[in-house]
Amino acid sequence: MKVRPLRRPRVSAAVVVLVLVATACGSGEPSTTETVTESTTTPVDAPEPTDLVAAADVPAPDTAASAVVPAVTAEPEVSTAPLVVDPLPVHVEGHRGARGLKPENTLQAFETALDIGVSTLELDMHLTADGAVIVWHDANLGADKCRFSDTNREFPAAGVPVASLTSVELADYQCDLNPNTDLFPDQNNNSTEIAGDDYQPVTLAAVFDFVEVYANSPDKTDEQRARAAVVEFNIETKRDISDPAAIGDDFDGVNPGAFELQTLAVVEAADVADRVVIQSFDHRSLWAIRSVDPDIRLAALTSGDSPDLDEMSLNGANIWSPNFNVMTKELVDQAHALGLLVIPWTVNDAESMQMVIANGADGFITDRPDIAAVVAYSET
Repeated sequence: MKVRPLRRPRVSAAVVVLVLVATACGSGEPSTTETVTESTTTPVDAPEPTDLVAAADVPAPDTAASAVVPAVTAEPEVSTAPLVVDPLPVHVEGHRGARGLKPENTLQAFETALDIGVSTLELDMHLTADGAVIVWHDANLGADKCRFSDTNREFPAAGVPVASLTSVELADYQCDLNPNTDLFPDQNNNSTEIAGDDYQPVTLAAVFDFVEVYANSPDKTDEQRARAAVVEFNIETKRDISDPAAIGDDFDGVNPGAFELQTLAVVEAADVADRVVIQSFDHRSLWAIRSVDPDIRLAALTSGDSPDLDEMSLNGANIWSPNFNVMTKELVDQAHALGLLVIPWTVNDAESMQMVIANGADGFITDRPDIAAVVAYSET
């Protein structure tokens, strides 16, 4: 199978073949239709990224909550043989990390996805009361997913609005619950090697820090460290398309709000702009970002079956991310003709993964990267 490249690699000269080790898990889980999308492992010849936004125009990047990222306590034992990071045969994005295996958008979910060997970590973002970019999907910390760290406190049934919390207050919560055991029967909240058993919500900055820690961890193999060093990030601005100001930063639907600017600032501070795609269902957020950053890659998420691909291309999107159920070969061909890559969401069973690959998708987003890894190698 010929794999359509997603982005020109910008990896240094390290060199030997990375083999993904993955065990097939049962694929009896239904495919879900949720929020997701994204990016790249070897894309189209795009211009080299330039500076994002002038520092004076952007709020200071948030560093709160990075304390939850464990420090490396020993130098990894690196093999003397040079390592080469060989792209996966199929581009696979871990939805909210690995939601089918670990509680979503947690360091444990991202660690699990990295262990399996995904091309990209897909995640969601909101803005806290003190302007930190938090990695979370919903507008609230819901009682179906979260609890207080203090087990003597009763969690409010209505949940806790993310926008009402400061980054320091995130430590009061543990988001380690499975909201749907029928949909995610294999999800567990066990401890992982690096992230441990602390499931508090984290900031985007903390995720970037965690991946760097992983890439230098003596607890991981040479191959896992090498892949983590180049893994990409597909990060979603969770704006409500029906209410652009819902985040609380006075977004006017045209100019970038504090949310967009702070996201760009965190990406720039971590020096990962060439490994980041920003996605959104509210395309106004994307076009606002494009107005201040001509180079960062953008992914337009859609759920309906009549996408305006011309508008996406005209406004500077690089990727179209549709619901996989409405993605047809004809639409994929149209998108490719406009220079758009196609990364559908959320594809969770082997049959559906094979279908989207056969229809020409450039990769896919999944809650089950373990199943995707097996499919990826079976397609070669």
